[in-house]
Amino acid sequence: MVPQLTDAFERKFYYLRLSITDVCNFRCTYCLPDGYKPNGAANKSFLSLEEIRRITRAFAESGTDKVRLTGGEPSMRRDFTDIIAAVRENPGIRQIAVTTNGYRMARDVAEWRDAGLTSINVSIDSLDPRQFHAITGQDKFHQVMAGIDAAFEAGFEKIKVNSVLMRDLNHNSLQSFLNWIRERPIQLRFIELMETGDHSALFRRHHISGEVIRDQLIMQGWQRQPRARSDGPAQVFTHPEYRGEIGLIMPYEKDFCASCNRLRVSAVGNLHLCLFGDGGVPLRDLLASDDQQDELQARIARSLGQKKQTHFLHQGNTGITQNLSFIGG
Repeated sequence: MVPQLTDAFERKFYYLRLSITDVCNFRCTYCLPDGYKPNGAANKSFLSLEEIRRITRAFAESGTDKVRLTGGEPSMRRDFTDIIAAVRENPGIRQIAVTTNGYRMARDVAEWRDAGLTSINVSIDSLDPRQFHAITGQDKFHQVMAGIDAAFEAGFEKIKVNSVLMRDLNHNSLQSFLNWIRERPIQLRFIELMETGDHSALFRRHHISGEVIRDQLIMQGWQRQPRARSDGPAQVFTHPEYRGEIGLIMPYEKDFCASCNRLRVSAVGNLHLCLFGDGGVPLRDLLASDDQQDELQARIARSLGQKKQTHFLHQGNTGITQNLSFIGG
């Protein structure tokens, strides 16, 4: 029995965020405003289905019980349903989630559920179709909303919706969002805008602390809920008059990293010990054969000795992070 993945600060890791592609068809202002651009000849091919099968097996054998499939936009892979089924083969994986822009949900979500998907996060930054178009570069608001309806019809009991909190764009829309979730089992999660890569000017213009939303919620009688072992970083609030919930993801808040329980593997097979860290530990050379699993697990466990206590965002360390879908757990 392999010991639970644990770092030098006694944090245990039950949660893997696995990127399966860097490609995305949206052009969100805070992420890829000019659209996805491959890195030319330096751009390696993304992890194959067999490599994904091996990496998730190794994490499952090391105590991981939750896998989130991310991108880019993961549903752009033609074998996305097969990937879900491959992760589902691991009996230790109890939760299989996806973070998606939702544009293919109406068509495919029932198939995803049949393959083993247990939860969905959809990115919706505005409930105004025109503003949604302005933020994402795609006029697909009604298509995404139809996808949420299809997910409920397919049997998902709760949907998580990620909304990047931006001053002057949606930070004054709390009441509209609350009205939307009053009768819907949606966990709406506001993610603080973060300074990423080349977007310092946008960050300075639109960043606002999640405390603004938290203070309004508490004044209206919302109550914070305890975190479960494999939960992501959101502070979750509930209210007896609402079927929905509110989550706040505030990476600039003190002690954000104290409860870290997640690791990330990139679409080209590098282990990232922090979602904001530079570099990465290569794993792909150990994904060629099932016979390499023990060595793969040993490298992952050994790498945790390098994990730092905090992400150092306050010092302006934005690391590799380009896409806020990396954060919403």
